[in-house]
Amino acid sequence: MRSSGPCNPGQPLRAVEKLSFGLQKGECFALLGVNGAGKSTTFKMLTAEEEPTSGSITIKGLDLKRDFQKCRKLLGYCPQYDPIFESLTVEQNIYYFAQIKGIPRYCRSKLVEDAINKLGLLIHRGTAAGQLSGGNKRKLSVAIAIVGNPPIIMLDEPSAGMDPEARRFMWSVVARIAS
Repeated sequence: MRSSGPCNPGQPLRAVEKLSFGLQKGECFALLGVNGAGKSTTFKMLTAEEEPTSGSITIKGLDLKRDFQKCRKLLGYCPQYDPIFESLTVEQNIYYFAQIKGIPRYCRSKLVEDAINKLGLLIHRGTAAGQLSGGNKRKLSVAIAIVGNPPIIMLDEPSAGMDPEARRFMWSVVARIAS
């Protein structure tokens, strides 16, 4: 991925270079690094939000570029910044993303309910997302990522901005997802 470098205007900056990895079913994988290392850019490329300048991405044998519609149904993604609609309720947000993921209508309600329960959002289900605390917005973003139990879940700083108790809860959720 290239963009203009802040230190050398006009010079290309490689946010991600020579990255290659493969995962087996059931593996938990983390991207670690300092700010600016390319972690979020990698997630954006894996979800086709940004296009790599070279190379290819395959997910379960499917080429992301060519088979995006099939690939997107395999992914659950919680970006670094909450992808929520502030005027919709918690439940409406999760339901909306369940539709986008192509989850069949007959099982959406149950899967939305499961996501609400797993993330401890039951008391907030009818609350407009814009009225939630930062920690509950992160919980909602993770609920959106896990709705439908996709085989691949990518979480970009899922506990950012949370208080210590909420952070422990979030990591217990992540541990349950990973097991």
